[in-house]
Amino acid sequence: MTPRELLRADQRFIADLVPQGARVLDLGCGDGALLARLREERGAIVRGVEIDLDNIARCVERDVPVYQGDLDEGLADVPTDRFDVVILSQTLQVVKRPRLVLTEMLRVGRRSVVSFPNFGHWRVRAHLALRGRMPVSDAIPYSWYDTPNIHHTTIADFRDFSADCGAVIEREIAFVGGDGGRPQLVRVGSNLLADEAVFVLRRK
Repeated sequence: MTPRELLRADQRFIADLVPQGARVLDLGCGDGALLARLREERGAIVRGVEIDLDNIARCVERDVPVYQGDLDEGLADVPTDRFDVVILSQTLQVVKRPRLVLTEMLRVGRRSVVSFPNFGHWRVRAHLALRGRMPVSDAIPYSWYDTPNIHHTTIADFRDFSADCGAVIEREIAFVGGDGGRPQLVRVGSNLLADEAVFVLRRK
């Protein structure tokens, strides 16, 4: 079983959102740690999609079912409502076609769970305003020249984007940090005060 402390803060929130015995698809599943947790603790029927061969090898080591795929090409081979929960954790900002990815998630899953770093956090704004340089932080740990993030979004932007893609927001979890300890929930002013967020969505 995957130790709880090895999961990122957003993945810990996501794990708590998945119902017992759910059929789960994780898009950009990385090393499969979250899917392994869901299988062990939730009795979930899991499947991952990942493009990186090293991560696929780690999934295989965990005995996590995974196939190699490019999310920007869609999920045409996956039937509508095939999964109870579709997860996209810290991946939306790195894909080339976020609208396609989100609409496909909403199609193939009864619920979609998306997590991402909030580029509207006050530290990001202050760093740009006062230093005139792209920020680097725990939530955004890359320099501008080697970052995989190609679509910088904020919590406010994502709310609008979700509605534009035909999604209903069922739940929003905004928080600060947590990779090295306990994440702190942000209940007011999340677009300014939270550095990460998890959204639960469904189709209209």
